[in-house]
Amino acid sequence: MPLKLQQGQVWKNNNEYIRIVHLERLQVAYKVLKDLHSGKGEHRHTSKKDFCRLLKECRLLEQKIESLPEDELDQSA
Repeated sequence: MPLKLQQGQVWKNNNEYIRIVHLERLQVAYKVLKDLHSGKGEHRHTSKKDFCRLLKECRLLEQKIESLPEDELDQSA
């Protein structure tokens, strides 16, 4: 199954997390974090090809679905 990269995805690799910050056609900017809640980490850039190689050892974390405000729920119904 092909990998579908999206900005904002969080991947777990052993004891660290990798979050995609900016995604371009051939390049990826990402942040390596020890703790997701602190937000402190190191920014890195690499080619998309190298980034996909890095992710082979990682697993994608589920993204939480943010709840919509009640006003938007009424309009969408």
